This record gives sequence, C-alpha cells and structure tokens, in this order.
Amino acid sequence: MIDQLRQMAIFSKVIDHGSFRGAAKELRLSPSVVSHHISDLESHLGVTLLYRSTRKLKLTLDGERLLSAVRNMLGAVEEEFLNISGTAKQPSGELKITIPSSLSQSPFTDAIGKFSQLYPRIHLLLDYSDTRRELVGNGIDLAFRMGIDGSSSATSCNLLSVRRRLISSKAYIAEQASINSPHQLKTLRWLALSPVRNRPYIFRQNDTSISFKPDALVYSNDIRSIYQLVSAGTGIAIVPDYLLNKGIDRDDIKILLPDWELDSLKVYAEWPNNVAEHALSKLLVNFLRKEMC
Repeated sequence: MIDQLRQMAIFSKVIDHGSFRGAAKELRLSPSVVSHHISDLESHLGVTLLYRSTRKLKLTLDGERLLSAVRNMLGAVEEEFLNISGTAKQPSGELKITIPSSLSQSPFTDAIGKFSQLYPRIHLLLDYSDTRRELVGNGIDLAFRMGIDGSSSATSCNLLSVRRRLISSKAYIAEQASINSPHQLKTLRWLALSPVRNRPYIFRQNDTSISFKPDALVYSNDIRSIYQLVSAGTGIAIVPDYLLNKGIDRDDIKILLPDWELDSLKVYAEWPNNVAEHALSKLLVNFLRKEMC
C-alpha cells in the first residue's frame, strides 16, 4: 500500500502540471520514472487513468474519480502536517491537563477559558484533582501544580503566586476570645487540607516568624469544602484569597490576624522532557504567563 500511496501522490502532481515532465521537475525524478509509476498504478488498479499523446494528457472517468479522492487525502494530510508542526494559522489538537482542584474557582480557570475562546480548535481535557498524577504514565500533556517552593527548570516554570489567608465565620469567632497572635490559635477548631496534613504553617510579621502545626478536627482533600465548612461556623482554616471575595461580600467571613503573612503558594507548570517549543502545551503555558502577570 505504501508504494501505491507514493504513486497516487505522483499521479496528482502529473495532473497539476499537465505533463510528466513538469511533475518530474518538481519531484526531482526523471520523466520516465514518473511515467513508470503511473503505469504501475494503472496496472495495480486494473484501469486506465490517463490517455496520453505526445503533447496532451486526458483523464479517464476512473482517473477523475481517483484524482478527487487523492486530492482530498493529500489535503487532509497537509493540514495535519501544518497543525502538528505548529505552522497552521489556527492551532488544533487535544491537550490532556491535570490541575489542582483548589484552582477550579480561581482566576486561573478563567484564564484557561480565555485560551479556549482564542483557540476554539484545541480540545482541552481538564482533570481537576488534588491527586498528583505522573505525566507520561497517565498520558498527560501538561500538569499544573501548587506548592510553597514552586519549580523552575527546563521542563517546568512558575506562573503565579497565590496569597493565603486565615479565616473564620463571624458567628464562630464572635464566640471566642480576641485573637491577636498565632500563639492563641491552638484553642480554636481547625480545618485543614489532608494532602498537607503534616506540614506546619509559618506566620510572618516583620522580622518575626511563628511556626504552627494545627491538630485539625476535620481534614478534607478539597479546599472548597473547607471553605464551605468555615462558612457554616465549623471552625477556622487557611484558604487561598481568591475564595474569599464571595464570603466577604456577604459580610459573613472574617480574616484573622490580617497583619500576619503566610507563605504564598506557587502555581507552576510541568511538561514531559521531549515537548517541542511549538507544542500546544507550550502555547497554553506562554498564554497563561502573559495573562496571569
């Protein structure tokens, strides 16, 4: 079949140029070799594709049918070559992406939506999960991670920082003594993310830093559920500040220790080590770097 595919491409070139000699010149073959390929194709199909004279070529009905099919095939292949090589005017393809679930209601997801609107021929498969998924083994094109330290290497880059806040419902904190220092937090009911269960929080104010590791009463792998539980008066928790707008607008959430800073979370991208510079994953990363700055 491979030989026939080559012969069909040569056949199409012969018709484009209207002669064996013109096709031979573009293909860098001799006219006799081009003629031989056409004869072989006719022999394989058992039909005559071209009527030949010394000055003219004429397609038969079978030749017209084959030419239409060949041009459709070559057009589709050439389009995919352009898409894959990154030179197409409108990039297309599919991206499988894993994203921390805590970013599902953040400006980060809004930016991905803008990317999808800009490139409607790119299909995005978004997997929001706090389970850390390995790239190659899971067939993932691009992973977005979150962490205190971030990552920057040949196969990763930092995208943005997310500020964190200690919050409570106003109803719950109104029942407690006034909180002015991290040292006073031990007596409060804590909620925390289970993936970072054994990591301490570090509160900073000027040159002072206080490390605090709560013994939470409730652990969850979903930051949105923690925020909902805080809103219901279950206790206090540390959450990304992009989750706060809705609660603060309703005037039912209070930021505790507003003069103390917590280390920001870094959002960074990771991709397999053999990804080309013009790959769709790099297109998305570069878009987000500009959009989120």
